[in-house]
Amino acid sequence: MNWEQIVGQQKLQQLLIESIKDQRVSHAQLFVGKDGYGTLPFAMAFAKEIFKRENEHSSSKVETLNHLDLHFSFPVFKEKNGGLSTGFFEQFREMVLENPYSNSEDWSKILESENKQLTIYADEIDDLNKKFGLKSFEGGSKILIIWQADKMNISAANKFLKFLEEPPKGTYIILTAENTDNILPTILSRTQLVEIPRINDEDIKLFLERNRTVSDLKINEIVFEAQGNWNTAQKLLRSENSDSEFEELFVTWVREAFQVKKKPEFLKNIVFWGRNIAGWNKEKQKNFLNYCAEMFRLALLQNYGNENLVYKKIDSSGFKWESFSRFIHGANIGAIIDEISEADYHLERNANPKIVWTDLGIKLSRYIHKSA
Repeated sequence: MNWEQIVGQQKLQQLLIESIKDQRVSHAQLFVGKDGYGTLPFAMAFAKEIFKRENEHSSSKVETLNHLDLHFSFPVFKEKNGGLSTGFFEQFREMVLENPYSNSEDWSKILESENKQLTIYADEIDDLNKKFGLKSFEGGSKILIIWQADKMNISAANKFLKFLEEPPKGTYIILTAENTDNILPTILSRTQLVEIPRINDEDIKLFLERNRTVSDLKINEIVFEAQGNWNTAQKLLRSENSDSEFEELFVTWVREAFQVKKKPEFLKNIVFWGRNIAGWNKEKQKNFLNYCAEMFRLALLQNYGNENLVYKKIDSSGFKWESFSRFIHGANIGAIIDEISEADYHLERNANPKIVWTDLGIKLSRYIHKSA
């Protein structure tokens, strides 16, 4: 991974390059941020820069994940290969080479383990101790990148702490995590924290403009919906049918919600609506929630006369966008967005999706009729 392949974040890139140049690199770094912000790309580019200072020729091997002194550890499930990363490395390598901004949902799909808890186990740390007890193949540093270090179980974390406290000579450790909530405080205290912020919208737009198969309008839509996440932006770019599917389901939801006040029997339609969505994978469900939140936000802007900021409207299936927008105002938008956020929170923590979507669908029918 080269620095120029990272989307945006130029100031942080320069800061990290200078830290290596000035030999101010801690033996343990923790890159914190969403996968789509670039935690793994930064870890790989950082590792390559360290190797480059020692042996420029061998550093190029990092680009194909073939450098013998660069080791990866990542969450897996234990039913196969004893729960060790090495048993899944080829799948991981293929995923990262295709998209280094991949997230845990992408990894779960590749492993066909959507219903399994992916974890870094204690056996993995034992295996790392053996690997790092050997001499360097290239005669320089050895680097360990632990992707999603917050997925270590307690036993693994305690063993890793000892590894962190007494690392083999010439070893650099780079951890990545979306947040620090599930990382032992003793591990945090022994790492140098590097926060990876969301990517600037202009940087995402610049990268998207290199693909001229989509219109400027579509690029603007993707930038708004991606929220600084390049992984999300790429998926939106590749998606051909999700917008129309999301639009159709959103319109259905709104129409059923309007009918419920006068005809309570329409509640059963909302239940069926929720069951349909609950059958999707988690990532698609969360993307639909983001879509719904954005459409309500745009409807609010439309209602309050800020039409120049409304970059997308629904005008299919006889849906009357302006009429719908009049029902979204300051008295109900807060409650609607809060409920969507709450649904996202529960889905992320593996709540029953049928219950989550049914609850959300019914609550909308209450809020959408609230007077301004």
